[in-house]
Amino acid sequence: MSLSRRLFVGSAVCFAGSGTALAHHGWSGFDAGQVLRIAGRIAGMTYENPHGLLRLRTEGGEWTVELAPPSRMRARGLEPEAMADGVEATLEGYPHRATARLMRAERIVIAGRTTALR
Repeated sequence: MSLSRRLFVGSAVCFAGSGTALAHHGWSGFDAGQVLRIAGRIAGMTYENPHGLLRLRTEGGEWTVELAPPSRMRARGLEPEAMADGVEATLEGYPHRATARLMRAERIVIAGRTTALR
């Protein structure tokens, strides 16, 4: 394979993967030094890649909670049906440094069952 062909193929591979990398973010925006525990009722949920999202209605307002990828939640026994609207849940995790009421969940408790998400 010629050098120009190898450079073209290498560039194409890098470019193809860049959309996924740019679409997802890292966890540095969350403050791992401050652990929060919030409880309320689920007000909506998505169970899709790159990670699930959950809205939790609490006495202090509504939170957006970033969950684990669906494959990890499913492997640990947390199916989407368990997180239906109106279900009581307690979440433990880290708050976002810049966005109010946004949390990265480490654990979720539903019906007395704790599921580790990380």
